Amino acid sequence: MTSFRRLAPFVLGLSLGAAVGPTVYRAAQAQRLMLFGMRQPLWRYPADLRLMAEDVEFPSQDGVTLRGWFIHRVNDDGTPAPAVVFVHGWPWNRCGNRAGATVLPDRTVDFLEPASALSNAGFHVLLFDLRNHGLSDASPPVTFGVNEARDVIGAVTMLRTRKDVDGARIGLIGYSMGANAALRAAPDCASIRSIVAVQPTSANVFAPNAARDVLGPAGPTLIRMGGLIHRAFGAPPFAAIAPAAWTPRLQDTDVLYIQGAGDRWGSLADVEAMAANTPRARPVIVAPSSERYGGYLYVVEHQAEIIAFFRETLGGESG
Repeated sequence: MTSFRRLAPFVLGLSLGAAVGPTVYRAAQAQRLMLFGMRQPLWRYPADLRLMAEDVEFPSQDGVTLRGWFIHRVNDDGTPAPAVVFVHGWPWNRCGNRAGATVLPDRTVDFLEPASALSNAGFHVLLFDLRNHGLSDASPPVTFGVNEARDVIGAVTMLRTRKDVDGARIGLIGYSMGANAALRAAPDCASIRSIVAVQPTSANVFAPNAARDVLGPAGPTLIRMGGLIHRAFGAPPFAAIAPAAWTPRLQDTDVLYIQGAGDRWGSLADVEAMAANTPRARPVIVAPSSERYGGYLYVVEHQAEIIAFFRETLGGESG
């Protein structure tokens, strides 16, 4: 019995370490992603789909160097045509997301398939890496749409310098953090015609929900601690990352919101609040899903619907 009593604390310590260790590791990795983003390698290229593309480099509104691909519309004759900009989520890149790249439970989300469909439908397409992601320059911390909106403004500004782009007919399609950035940036981009916002989310909703799902019961407490570190690096408080407070400014922009029904990180109520504050919101599309990534896949699974929305709001191929 004496031996057991002596060993009990040691055995309990090992048990707690085994249980807590993976949680602490995942929390540390999530904190790193919050601060510095992720450099997922480019895992697919326009040439894989026989798309005509050029490498582009341009500054964000505040001078961060951004890099991406400008994909020409099929049968491009050089005359001005509408353009659609993809704005990726956290911690993705211009390709979308490659499953298994981080500690987050995820699925592959491919941007090049819908980009190809849009190109064939007569739209130029811009795919680019946000700051702290892909091949674009670093400017930490990640702010889940606040500073990233400056990257969207830079992308639109660059497009409007091109003679082959009709600067009055530009649309955005953003995912999660990218949707937040698109919603925040559009009013400052002088007449963005339309946005497809795929699962935008308020940080006060997303952070504790994702933390609980990824880290377990201790997740919300750990993310509150992580939020303090995030702010110490210059990020806004989670309460300030709230798209529903930004959307009333979208006076001239048609917005199509998409939200997964089974999303455990975001919420339909949050997206419906954004839509209620959006002057020209379409009815929210509720995508069948059992987790967050099912909602992200709606675009690639309903390409004709997305093309029809942009055709309606951006017009056809003629100037």
